[in-house]
Amino acid sequence: MLRTTTLVILCFGFLFSAQAQKKRELLENIGELETTITTLNDSLSKVTRKVNASESRATLLEQENQELRDANQTLLQNLTSFSKVSKQSTETVNKALASLKEKEQQMRIITDTFSRNDSTAIVILTQAKQTLGPEAKIGVSNGDVLISNSLDFLFGGDTATEITEEAAAFLTKVGEIIIANPDRAIRVEGLNITGEFDLTYKQVVSVALGLTAAEGLSADRLQLLARDGNFKEGIIIRFATNSDAFYDMLKTEFK
Repeated sequence: MLRTTTLVILCFGFLFSAQAQKKRELLENIGELETTITTLNDSLSKVTRKVNASESRATLLEQENQELRDANQTLLQNLTSFSKVSKQSTETVNKALASLKEKEQQMRIITDTFSRNDSTAIVILTQAKQTLGPEAKIGVSNGDVLISNSLDFLFGGDTATEITEEAAAFLTKVGEIIIANPDRAIRVEGLNITGEFDLTYKQVVSVALGLTAAEGLSADRLQLLARDGNFKEGIIIRFATNSDAFYDMLKTEFK
């Protein structure tokens, strides 16, 4: 009986010892698993943080790329606008320069015309003095050359209308000067201080006939005029600048 009891006790002892051993092994396995789980959790946390960081970085990079794309688009639009404005400005400047050049050309034409008229006036003045002599009454006014003489010299008196022989020779020489200057408009002006314009006009006609005595001078070149002399009387033969031709030239150049 004792032996049986002892055997039972030993059996239970072995049994308990085996269970204890298994329990320790189980606890050790549980500990190892918990360590492994902790390690895995740490690794997972690190990976998760890296993934989150990468996603955040990727998001920032995408934002930066979008901002760069937007900036580039804006820059391209600005460059396009600047190019258009620059082109328009260049066209405006070119048009302004062309207009300025045209105006300068027009002013040069006017200046050259005035200079040419002044030069022509000097030539006519020289011709008149050489042809008519130093005693001839010759002057220049606003580019016009004036050849004048008294009524006594031309007609022998204030109320006469027939030119004298001396005046006829004088007028023929003036007619030759007129023929030598076809670009000038010729006006025969009678100056009157009494108001008797009919008499003055007859005297103007007589002077015009004396001028046409020069061979080749047509009466069509002469303009006849009787006007108030403002305290002066006599006949003026005016070599005037051809204003009609001048204005026709301006219309042609400035149209």
